[in-house]
Amino acid sequence: MSSVNPLDSRFSSVLNNARILLIKPSSLGDIVHALPVVSAIKAQWPRSHLTWIVKRQWADLVERAEGVDRVWPVDMTVGSWIREGRALRAQRFDLAIDLQGLFRSGILAWLSGAPARIGFANGREGSPWFYSDRVPVTDPDIHAVDRYLSVVAALGASLPDKARFGFRLREEDMATVQEICQRRGLTLDKPWVAVNIGARWPTKRWPLESFAAVVDQLYEARRDPLVMIGGSEERALTKKLKALTKSPFIDLCGDIPLGCLPALLSTSTAMITNDSGPMHIAAALGIPVIAMFGPTSASRTGPYGDGHQVLIGRVPCSPCFSRICRHDPELECLHLIQPTHVVDVIRPLLTAHVPCR
Repeated sequence: MSSVNPLDSRFSSVLNNARILLIKPSSLGDIVHALPVVSAIKAQWPRSHLTWIVKRQWADLVERAEGVDRVWPVDMTVGSWIREGRALRAQRFDLAIDLQGLFRSGILAWLSGAPARIGFANGREGSPWFYSDRVPVTDPDIHAVDRYLSVVAALGASLPDKARFGFRLREEDMATVQEICQRRGLTLDKPWVAVNIGARWPTKRWPLESFAAVVDQLYEARRDPLVMIGGSEERALTKKLKALTKSPFIDLCGDIPLGCLPALLSTSTAMITNDSGPMHIAAALGIPVIAMFGPTSASRTGPYGDGHQVLIGRVPCSPCFSRICRHDPELECLHLIQPTHVVDVIRPLLTAHVPCR
């Protein structure tokens, strides 16, 4: 195995007609972070054919990614991955790019039969052993978007000054969104604020009481609709939120198909959110994001680009990258972020209504 020289022309000279396999199965935010990789590959090698392997639950979002020629959904079982490896080998890929960096993604790159297999030198679970070429990561705090793009640079591509997140905003998606929102009383051509109160880790969730205070303060000040977005699993949270607020809000949790979420968020004025997948979709679309961060690192996985605001409660153990809080008092990093901090930050954005593209 060798380390890739960013100036190496071994790849760049042959990739324009290559069949490329991109392995990035999960999760939602990481998939969004990988979109600029597709844009950079297609800008440098427009005649290449790119297949993206993704977990089935996220496939609809990748279907909306510009530059992806084929979406290959997979299930996360060892048996299915072995079967997929055999099917992939028949596709005769020239290059496999593993952005996941785990054992199963590494072995899938190897099973694909691609003669060139590239991934990160610090990949986990022994994944680098399956690569023909490895890309070093010298800065542990580099943002995920820039880390993924370093692979494209190592392949010989010229990176743009600004990462491009290419979403296909389909007319049929917008029609679906408009129909759902009309039933819920939301008019998309007027200012509205997206709010995401959920997150996969409990330690990433800003207190519901704080969200309730923001809802009440913003509604009293502006009357712009505040709209809860998320999956069906967030419905229990919005039910609790309703009991905590004095003001109305619109609940779209579980109503919007994942593939239609970019279309919905593209019409929003701003987003208030925990560290979550929908946060990254909004940021990728150029929607101003106000995000509350606790156990995770904004420098690594914060909303990418300019014009966003990340609020952090400074405690000695943050970021701890833990799904279980062992700090006393519990979740102090999030409790230190006050509702007034959020309201003060978002008010100028609502007045200006200027996207941060």
